[in-house]
Amino acid sequence: MAKVIAIANQKGGVGKTTTAINLSAALGETQRSVLLVDMDPQGNATTGSGVEKESLELSVCDVLLGGCSCEEAICSPEHVKYDVLPSNADLTAAEVQLMPQRGRERRLAQALAEVSDKYEYIYIDCPPSLNVLTLNAFVAAQGVLIPMQCEYYALEGLSSLLRTIKQVQASVNPKLGIEGILRTMFDGRLKLGHEVSNQLIEHFESKVYRTIIPRNTRLAEAPSFGQPIVYYDKSSRGSIAYLALAGEIIRREVSRQAALQQGAQQERSAESEQHPKEPGAEPENRVAPSV
Repeated sequence: MAKVIAIANQKGGVGKTTTAINLSAALGETQRSVLLVDMDPQGNATTGSGVEKESLELSVCDVLLGGCSCEEAICSPEHVKYDVLPSNADLTAAEVQLMPQRGRERRLAQALAEVSDKYEYIYIDCPPSLNVLTLNAFVAAQGVLIPMQCEYYALEGLSSLLRTIKQVQASVNPKLGIEGILRTMFDGRLKLGHEVSNQLIEHFESKVYRTIIPRNTRLAEAPSFGQPIVYYDKSSRGSIAYLALAGEIIRREVSRQAALQQGAQQERSAESEQHPKEPGAEPENRVAPSV
């Protein structure tokens, strides 16, 4: 069963799509199976993965409107190690058509359930606004990864996004939470960047990833070549940062699974202590001897 994460921020230009593409690619380099879902009508995650959005026969739009299955619309670009559920401008029309329909916010969740067993991670690149497309992503996801720049106005946008997550959690998806906060486009020469970074750590503690994505020219160039940074320039600072982020995410998941197993073992031990077997008691399933 895949771990489904929405990558979102209601403020544009924070490295959201860059993170969706390059994190998917970095995890693919570690032999993890990944699906990148492009839920933005601009289709930047699609073109940034090397898929021609203008020549798509099927896209996430068709999936949401019931025109095809999720598996039918998924692309497997030859030069990357992850799959893509692509998008283009047709998705704007889908948003309009979905508005009056019942259960519109669960369309993506239902579609992804069909392919969830094929992947370890599913990342959803959300549009930079709260609409029915973002709501579909939040209902389908188990957590939200929030890329943000370390600047004053980014904190205001973060507060708004957190309110949205709480509202979705309270109404349609109680499992939704903050998966992590990623500091992007970081410039270590700026005092404000360090101040905002420290505020994030103070308020969100372990939710803030230790990995920081630097401001990097090669990282900005890669989308114009339709390539994730790990293929465009693997030795660049941007590539090294996203590979480090992939490693951090894998370690977090291993730790989380270990904690869940330990908790389950403690529960079983507690139950055994509360209901100990009486000495000499017959096993419940013992077969009676034949006469």
